[in-house]
Amino acid sequence: MSEKSYVLAIDNGTQSVRALLFDLEGNLLGKGKVELEAYYSKQPGWAEQDPEYYWASLGEACRLLWEQVTIDKRLIKGVALTTQRGTLINVDAKGQPLRPAMLWLDQRRAAVRGKIKGPWGWLFKLIGEEATVDYFRAQAEVNWIAQEQPEIWAKTDKMLLLSGFLTHRLTGQFVDSVACCVAYLPFDYKRLKWAAPRDWKWQAMPIRREQLPELRKPGELLGHVTAQASRHTGIPEGLPLIAAGADKACEVIGAGGVDPSTACLSYGTTATINTTRSKYLETIPLIPPYPSAIPDHFNTEVMIFRGFWMVSWFKQQFGLREMQRAKELGVAPETLFDELVNSVPAGSMGLMLQPYWSPGIREPGLEAKGSIIGFGDVHTRAHLYRAILEGLAYALRQGKEKIEKRSGTKIVRLRVSGGGSQSDAAMQLTADIFGLPAERPHTYETSGLGAAIDCAVGLGLHPDFTTAIAAMTRVGEVFMPQAAAQQTYERLYQEVYQRMYKQLKPLYQSIREITGYPS
Repeated sequence: MSEKSYVLAIDNGTQSVRALLFDLEGNLLGKGKVELEAYYSKQPGWAEQDPEYYWASLGEACRLLWEQVTIDKRLIKGVALTTQRGTLINVDAKGQPLRPAMLWLDQRRAAVRGKIKGPWGWLFKLIGEEATVDYFRAQAEVNWIAQEQPEIWAKTDKMLLLSGFLTHRLTGQFVDSVACCVAYLPFDYKRLKWAAPRDWKWQAMPIRREQLPELRKPGELLGHVTAQASRHTGIPEGLPLIAAGADKACEVIGAGGVDPSTACLSYGTTATINTTRSKYLETIPLIPPYPSAIPDHFNTEVMIFRGFWMVSWFKQQFGLREMQRAKELGVAPETLFDELVNSVPAGSMGLMLQPYWSPGIREPGLEAKGSIIGFGDVHTRAHLYRAILEGLAYALRQGKEKIEKRSGTKIVRLRVSGGGSQSDAAMQLTADIFGLPAERPHTYETSGLGAAIDCAVGLGLHPDFTTAIAAMTRVGEVFMPQAAAQQTYERLYQEVYQRMYKQLKPLYQSIREITGYPS
């Protein structure tokens, strides 16, 4: 009988960093978890964190894992890393941070100066997309740093995503995974590599090609764990670090999402709906699909930016009673919040929420705001909580229909992961609103499992991604649509939700003109 083999996955999300040990059947054998302070703000709208804090927390998560598991570390064949997307770090030639990391939640904007020149500029003017390009330039963190902190920019040897920063700490190499490249950087999403020299993105920001790391495909070798990193983490020296992907990309394959007819919903800080495809497809024009954690594949993603952040917001503002009771009873807070949801009928007695707590660029537009309509004297905080969950599911169903329309592929199955998937009530109303079975993966740690799948394939422990995903993922509980609730939701979705944004848009524009918010 051959000896068992294991793979280690490091998952550095927004809320926590976790060290996860999996076997080749996708069973989670141990977990070390460190809760994170998501960010700090020196000014309103800023979201920053000390890069050393991430590295220290990663080491602590590994220490907690090693306290749990008793296996021979020689049976661990490799490690893979997945992180939050769009968090950028300036480093010097030795990889030392020059300033705090700017998180994907950061809302500051750079000044847009001048126009894109040459044929690209003419093209954007011709097709009426200059505003979209200017939005990209304003959002690009490198532009803000170059404008506001020129002394930092002058010292910047490399501009790294959090994944690239942690990869350098683990291996000493300036290298990253293609599937981690989700940020305002000169990346060619269609060809899955840094943009060609004449691409307009090099005009749009001051970054140079030599300031970016080398890229590897998911499953390829990034490097080996150094002696210094081994002392910090307890990971065996010399262990291969295999390229994985960003947390959402890993979540998709960890949930088993390899078929275009299967949609993967992520009820995380950002809520998303994704399918995996072998061909480039823009669900919303000029908004690219993101790199998949499967090489040379794409995730057609529709995103609700503040997603399950709204659930956290509700719990902080209105859920203190449940949080305290859960602590007293020694149960998970979700149990009591599910009771709150289930005390209210499907449709929240007409309370309808549009979850645009943060504006978009195209659908919704820059003027968008969140809204709640339909209040009456019967409504309580329980109705509000259920309306939040329903509003998110409506928005993701709208995303599903956009993907179907653009791709011509019918979605017939839902896999739901992320923190919100732990709520049975959220799972049930998702099935009812979509009119499809909602399947919960066998493990909550789907992003870590996706990284483990990349690692297993890269090391040849499974021969290919199809085999690895079939062996390491499976469905846990399935929630079937309930006919009466589905009928209620269908009418509310078609007759109310679908019309809300269009009818409220002029009011949002007036609010923005009068108050300047959102800027």
